[in-house]
Amino acid sequence: MAQNAWEKIQALTAQLNRYRDEYYNSNAPSASDEVYDRMYDELAALEMETGIWMTDSPTRTVGFQAVSDLKKTDHPIPLLSLNKTKSVEELVSFAGEHQILLMLKLDGLTVKLTYEDGKLIEASTRGDGDTGEVITHNVCGISGIPQHIPYKERLVVSGEAFIRPNDFLKLQETLTDSNGERYKNGRNLAAGSVRLLDAAVCRERKVMFMPFAVVEGFPELETKSQKLRKLPELGFHVCKFVISKRKLTCQEMADGIAKLRQFAEASDIPIDGIVASYNDIAFSRSCGRTGHHYKDGMAFKFEDELHETKLLSIEWNPSRSGEISPVAVFEPVVIDGCEVSRASLHNLSFIEGMELMPGCRILVSKRNMIIPHVEENLDRGRFVMGQAVPERCPCCGEPARIHESRSVENGKDKITKTLFCDNQNCETRRLRQFVHFVSQKAMNIEGLSEATLEKFIGKGWIHTYMDIYGLDRHRNEIVNMEGFGEKSWQRLWDAIQGSRNTTFERYLIAMDIPMVGNTASRTLAGVFHSDLEEFEDAVHHQYDFTQLPDFGDTLHNNIHEWFYDEENLYVWEVLQQMLHIEKRTAENNTAAVRENPFVGMNVVVTGKVEPYTRSGINEKIESLGAHAGSSVSKKTDYLVCGENAGSKLAKARELGITVLTPAQFFQMAGE
Repeated sequence: MAQNAWEKIQALTAQLNRYRDEYYNSNAPSASDEVYDRMYDELAALEMETGIWMTDSPTRTVGFQAVSDLKKTDHPIPLLSLNKTKSVEELVSFAGEHQILLMLKLDGLTVKLTYEDGKLIEASTRGDGDTGEVITHNVCGISGIPQHIPYKERLVVSGEAFIRPNDFLKLQETLTDSNGERYKNGRNLAAGSVRLLDAAVCRERKVMFMPFAVVEGFPELETKSQKLRKLPELGFHVCKFVISKRKLTCQEMADGIAKLRQFAEASDIPIDGIVASYNDIAFSRSCGRTGHHYKDGMAFKFEDELHETKLLSIEWNPSRSGEISPVAVFEPVVIDGCEVSRASLHNLSFIEGMELMPGCRILVSKRNMIIPHVEENLDRGRFVMGQAVPERCPCCGEPARIHESRSVENGKDKITKTLFCDNQNCETRRLRQFVHFVSQKAMNIEGLSEATLEKFIGKGWIHTYMDIYGLDRHRNEIVNMEGFGEKSWQRLWDAIQGSRNTTFERYLIAMDIPMVGNTASRTLAGVFHSDLEEFEDAVHHQYDFTQLPDFGDTLHNNIHEWFYDEENLYVWEVLQQMLHIEKRTAENNTAAVRENPFVGMNVVVTGKVEPYTRSGINEKIESLGAHAGSSVSKKTDYLVCGENAGSKLAKARELGITVLTPAQFFQMAGE
């Protein structure tokens, strides 16, 4: 079918619907009945000729349907999300030598359409990827969806329902949400409109549909672009895309993204990024998937999206170090498909600088698409220190202290204010210390949850870490506690006994020396041969820890100050007598280590590297004779960049450090 035929159908449908709106809703028709009738007849003739008619065609629409609820429907082929990046370099690395399809990332709600024997039989939302909601009744209120097509085989199309930015600005003037407030963005309005029970109301919202993928259909075609190019013949207006002719440079990728972005802006199409995916369908299928996304595509995000909401309160939570950490509690907003209602406020200086008070309108984001963050206060000028900051610890009621620390940033002195509780017996502070001690990365005592620890501490059974290893004295009482029994007790006791065999690293982490975590403890284990006595002796002889990779003055001072405390020394020595600390010997793999290029190098990892956990990949790096660093600096030799890379990637590019994909890293490591 000629392209101008379906374009004419869409144009006539849109124009006639505008005339109908003027006539019935505005009482101000701009066309005579004769003009309307002539266009109506032309549309009806084209529909009969082509076999295509749109769901909102005036020749088919008699009335709008309403339903009582939205029924659920399963997606046999899951509609998963995409892995995301903000790095052009990572996108180029992902593309590699393969032909890629670059497409607009539409900013709305994903919708799936299912056709059989040329007829639309179901429209549904993406939902959680496996199960969505049926919205077939609403398709007559969404433009761009064909009701009938001349393709008789099964066809499943996924795409986006959205509202054009200019239409949203007009709708924003009159529409309010369930709280009586104006909608903050077109995405939320589109998502809510598509899920309305009354199609007549949906129709008023000017929602449009644009397909971006053929899920089922045209099995003889081997590329995504070939399938997408078939859709205009069926009455669809396909999402704008381009395909690469060869391997792209970073500059070419950036230029392609810029051109697509310019097209979207000129066409009044809302987007929040660009999607890159492998064009070859067979290769795409071979890439597999995670529980969250298919691995054959990646979304390039322009920037962290800002969402306006209201700050309801500031919670203050004592940590195990005594610092009282502030957390913003705000009206929930949906960011990148997830509801967010809390974000760290870091410290008192951040609150003071932002002039935050409950009731203020704030802008929040998910930095690097992961961490919720308060970006701005829209109602500055209300800040009162005495009202924003508690005078006493919210847990124990003892006076809180404002601590000022000084540092140098970009050549300038910087003062950071934090709130502290100095009460060593503060219940929340003590509880947090025990939670850390039994955690997986420390002593790894499964079954001692925070709630269980709180009960045991409350009954006076636990005062020190050593008391955990004497809980058998209270066995009968624990067995009779609610939620416990013989089996639960035995599992807990077995876990406690199992933790007696531990490592230098775990023991060091359990001691909770400030800033000594996985990376620092591994470094210290290597330097002091996993020998706690050798390590302690070095401390007492004023060992200079700043000579070690990633050990600065602060960490050096933290270690020495911790050992100056007599109570810490008592626990350090007595607890060791109750445990067996594994003494590791050097593995006999000298030849293997010599053969890889990472020996003696400083390697840092950012993002997720499957199938490893962060500690697992760091152990792998150490086994190669390299140092697994925690932060990027001039001393870093390689950065391994996995999924959802953070700010370390930008820092590495700034310093000119070699960036490796996980595949490149494993290949160089000889795997």
